Amino acid sequence: MSQTVELIYEGKSYTYPIKEGTENEKAIDISKLRDETGLITMDVGYKNTGSTYSSITFLDGEQGILRYRGYDIEELAEKATFLEVSYLLIFGDLPTQSQLSHFEEQIKAHSLPPEGIVKMLDHIPSEAHPMGVVAALVSALTAFYPKSWDLSVNKDEIMPTIYRLIGMMPVLAAMCYKNSMKAPKIMPNPKYDYCSNFLNMMFSTPGILYTPYPVVAQALDKLLILHADHEQNCSTSTVRTVGSSQAGLYSCISAGISALWGKSHGGANQEVIEMLEQIKADGGNVAKYVEMAKDKNNSFRLMGFGHRVYKNFDPRAKIIKKAADEVLGKLGISDPTLEIAKKLEEIALKDEYFISRKLFPNVDFYSGIIYRALGIPVEMFTLMFAIGRLPGWIAQWKEMIEQKQAIVRPRQIYIGPKQRAFVPLAERK
Repeated sequence: MSQTVELIYEGKSYTYPIKEGTENEKAIDISKLRDETGLITMDVGYKNTGSTYSSITFLDGEQGILRYRGYDIEELAEKATFLEVSYLLIFGDLPTQSQLSHFEEQIKAHSLPPEGIVKMLDHIPSEAHPMGVVAALVSALTAFYPKSWDLSVNKDEIMPTIYRLIGMMPVLAAMCYKNSMKAPKIMPNPKYDYCSNFLNMMFSTPGILYTPYPVVAQALDKLLILHADHEQNCSTSTVRTVGSSQAGLYSCISAGISALWGKSHGGANQEVIEMLEQIKADGGNVAKYVEMAKDKNNSFRLMGFGHRVYKNFDPRAKIIKKAADEVLGKLGISDPTLEIAKKLEEIALKDEYFISRKLFPNVDFYSGIIYRALGIPVEMFTLMFAIGRLPGWIAQWKEMIEQKQAIVRPRQIYIGPKQRAFVPLAERK
């Protein structure tokens, strides 16, 4: 027997069905609430509102579970590549060898930005933030591929658009880095895999080829996998909201990049490094800052600890901690900031204050450490997040289009002035 809930309003009873997902998540379907009662629900920030049915990502913050299309994140990070996971997210199943080879070939074939995009970048100030730059360049791609504006009509443009986005995103990111350095741009090299190619474009110079260690490229690949999707977060919801208006995919992804840019969303790993730099500048006394974090009257907060979704250990942090240790061990870097990070991690994992409150290091803590070790500047951290999140955004957009989701149109409770008469300018005081 299907479950329902009863709402009694002004003496009248209304019944609404309970919907249940494959992992036993339950929701009250209030789709007809306003039509039947004239009421709306108030849920500031949509913290308790389900906006869609999705088969892409399952997240259980209480149990520390994250799955893409039913596969545990731990298994995917250990056994799959980022492009395998991208295929899984976008198409629903892990690819066969022939499907993966075709996917990789098409991404490489669509990775070179149009010359006009490169020229645009040449005129952008070198000090511009890379997130704003890439958001603008991705949006501008619509001008160079005009048929992509309406993919509901030009369905044969859907796959080329997807290939271009995945192929060009790391290229645009590396170009932004070179622009900030006022250095010559390095074009993609087809002999490299996805992550090695990005590192090559970032750190090679004319005549001097950067050859990344396999452990470094693998760590970056894992980081991208861990960031590839995370259910209906702010930037993903933004992509779906913009997409619901039938805007083009480039515009949707540009909107997602802009949402991720906000420091409350994608900037956490940058804040980790800034916090570590603050501790270093103050003499490197980690214990002092741990005590400051415990003091409820002190405004200082440890960045990269705990998570608003995970009430247990962030499952992604367990995976990337190992990768961070391997990268630091292989590179043999002597960096006071990274030494502070390791001391902070050691104290927090043993201190009862943090253990009892489940304030464990999260994925942002370790990702910031890895990016720092690789020599990626802090301003690029959020853009690295965007490269990883891109296939999730595409998958969510594709699912929304296939479900023929109606345009998003939230309601509100108006709290402004009641109707009032217009006062002529001469009579206003």
